[in-house]
Amino acid sequence: TMMNLLMLAALVATGHAFSVTPGTVARPNTMLLLSAVDDSFDRRAFLANGAVATVAATIGTRPAHAEDNESSRESEPLDYKAVANDISQAVKDNPDWGPTLVRLAWHASGTYDKMSKTGGSGSGTLRFKEELAHGGNAGLADTAVKWMEPIHAKYAKAGLSYADLYTLAGVASIKTMGGPTIPWSSGRVDALDPAFVTPDGRLPNADSGPPGSDPSDAAHLRTIFNRMGFNDQEIVALSGAHALGRCHAEASGYVGPWTPTPTTFNNAYFTLLTSLDWKPKEWDGPFQYVNAPSGTLMMLPTDLVLIQDRSFLNYVKMYAKDGKKFENDFTKAFQKLEELGTSNLTPTEWA
Repeated sequence: TMMNLLMLAALVATGHAFSVTPGTVARPNTMLLLSAVDDSFDRRAFLANGAVATVAATIGTRPAHAEDNESSRESEPLDYKAVANDISQAVKDNPDWGPTLVRLAWHASGTYDKMSKTGGSGSGTLRFKEELAHGGNAGLADTAVKWMEPIHAKYAKAGLSYADLYTLAGVASIKTMGGPTIPWSSGRVDALDPAFVTPDGRLPNADSGPPGSDPSDAAHLRTIFNRMGFNDQEIVALSGAHALGRCHAEASGYVGPWTPTPTTFNNAYFTLLTSLDWKPKEWDGPFQYVNAPSGTLMMLPTDLVLIQDRSFLNYVKMYAKDGKKFENDFTKAFQKLEELGTSNLTPTEWA
């Protein structure tokens, strides 16, 4: 009857329906529960339908103060600030990691094709050996991808995808190296197999056509970047990331840094392009340029074409004169780059 049910509810609410011995699991007091049910209620049906077990499960199998810390942690929302802090600390401990992590984010995103709507950062495919084998990704498997594994393992149960980790590594590293705080969004979902890896050849080359900088290099840059949806200004702004890092013979065949401050984000790439005398490097390696007479810095053919092509040159000069303008335009272009090939992202506070 309704009265029986009300009595049962009262027993459960007050805890009298359970026997609790300190340090043990709370167990249902079956006899007391049954005493609350008179002969008009089928006691055997009550037991058979599992009501006692259901009530016990509702109350829980632990005292309220005995919280399962591990389960609690796994149920908490992923703390992207904590992930970014771990990345930032890794860069502070190993400054040379910063530029490589920016390259990781760049290459994870720069495969997008706006016509076929394939590629981009949305699937986290750069972790697959098939994509790491692409020419433009040489060296990433043993460096940036490997460096991020402990961080992914730390937050994987909380739901961190490789796709989010690689792109967050880019913006966190840029900020750590003195650059802007670039807006970032979470929600990328990793592809489960290499079927989503795009064909090799979607990333820009250091040289195109005959050796050395010539109009074919400008055409190559436009082909690559226009495919993703970028214009000339965005091409030049994104090229400013070469203020960071250096080329390594074992990875690309080229050697040397673009600037004397390879772990600091600034507009030095543009000031040096326009102010130094660049000469072909005399060596047995691939065609590259060095600054005369010291030869301590280098530029690739697709760097030097930025001051040979009239449209590109306008933006190079603008960014060389105005570092703040460069920073603002780079922020917009890099955010756009990292969101290529994604959908349903959530703007996320990470810094």
